[in-house]
This record gives sequence, structure tokens and C-alpha cells, in this order.
Amino acid sequence: MSGAVPELPRRLALEGCTNLRDLGGYRAVDGRRVRFGLVFRASALGALTEADLLALGRLGLRTVCDLRGERERARMPSRLPDPAPDVVSLPIEPTVGASLRDILEHGQATGEDVVSLLAEAYRAYATDKLPQYRALLALVAEPGRLPLAFHCTAGKDRTGFGAALLLTALGVPREVIREDYLATNRFWTGSGLLPPTTPPAVAEALMRAHAPLLDAALDTALAGHADTAAFLEAALGLDARRLAALRDSLLE
Repeated sequence: MSGAVPELPRRLALEGCTNLRDLGGYRAVDGRRVRFGLVFRASALGALTEADLLALGRLGLRTVCDLRGERERARMPSRLPDPAPDVVSLPIEPTVGASLRDILEHGQATGEDVVSLLAEAYRAYATDKLPQYRALLALVAEPGRLPLAFHCTAGKDRTGFGAALLLTALGVPREVIREDYLATNRFWTGSGLLPPTTPPAVAEALMRAHAPLLDAALDTALAGHADTAAFLEAALGLDARRLAALRDSLLE
């Protein structure tokens, strides 16, 4: 039994951003649900059409958190509605690209090779990159910052782990968090991101969300802590008071 209602996750259909979703609707273990219209996860916002900008403007976003690296942002600057929300850069530099180019140049890369590279990136999310996620959750918890959207390029890996941490903090069960993460495989098209010469198995592995990677990263993040509450306080700055305030803000 998943705990999610059938229409979840609620996707906002845009022409230039296929993976924009409301994190609302998921039920936490205390029986409350995540409020709609407060926190959104997305892929890159650089290809939005004029109609997309109008639709995005209706969300009333006050804050956009950009998890992309510096070169990614420079290659595809975000398009945002007017008046523009405050943009906060919390860069998590992509690490798969250089290693992938190396194995493509020096041998026949396989889907397994790509998943191994992604696993290294996910381990970094759960260890070295936790300060960026701590900053993201602090913004979500800050009065006046909501509605807030956070995104990377695909809205899949860096964004997926961030969503998983937030939903964990809200008390959403792991199996439901996993469903939200895997919804990228239904929504994100990823058109034009890979060269046409990319081997099909490599492309398939790169373009998909992989549940074992998310589970392993969450387990890595939690390792060494007595329980989830201890992890949330030590790693993400959510002591009992801040956690209760976050949940009261986002749950109903």
C-alpha cells in the first residue's frame, strides 16, 4: 500500500519544462498531508515559452533554488515570470559528464557503467553535498520564502534527492518518496540533452531515475545516526523545534 492517492504526483504541464511537479498531496505518518501549492520540483527552466511563463507566474513563486553548476546555468539561463522570484544558487556541480566522456572514448560504455557513475554522484549527494541540501531545507522553512521551486537540469538526480530529503523530514514514508522519485520516468522527456551518437544502453541509463540509487543514498545519509530525527538535526539543522515548525507550515 503506497499511501499516495492516484493522481499524485501532480504535474504542471508546460511546453518547455516537462518535469515540473507540486510536492503536495503526500500523506505523512502522522496522518496529515503535504499542502499543495507551496513547494515544487522541476527540471531546467531555460526553455519556457511565453505561455509557460504565464502558467508559472500563476504559481506565485517567491523563491527559485537552482541546484545546477555554474556552466550549466551559463549554458541555459532560466526564464522566469515577471515579477521574478528571488533566485538562490545552491550549486551541485555535475560529476558524471567527464567520467562518461572518458569511458566512451576509451571503450564500449555500458548501461552498468553509467549506473556506477551515477551511484558515485548519489553518494556525494548524501555526504559532501549535504550542506547544499541543508541550505535548501532552511529556505523552505524560512517564513516568506514560499511558494518555492527547486530544480537542476533534468529534475531527476540532484532535485530527486532534495525532494526525498524534504519528504523524509515531513514524515512521508520511504515507499511513497520512492514513487515520487520514479515519476520522472513518466514525465521527463530530456530531448536534446544527449548527442545522437550516444549508445542506446547508455542513453537509457542516463535518462532514467533508478530507485536503488535513491535508496542507497538515503541509507548512506542516515548511516551513523541513531535514527531519522538525529540525522535531520545533525545533518540538516532541523532540531525538534525547527522540524515541528516546518511540518506545521507544510502539512495540513
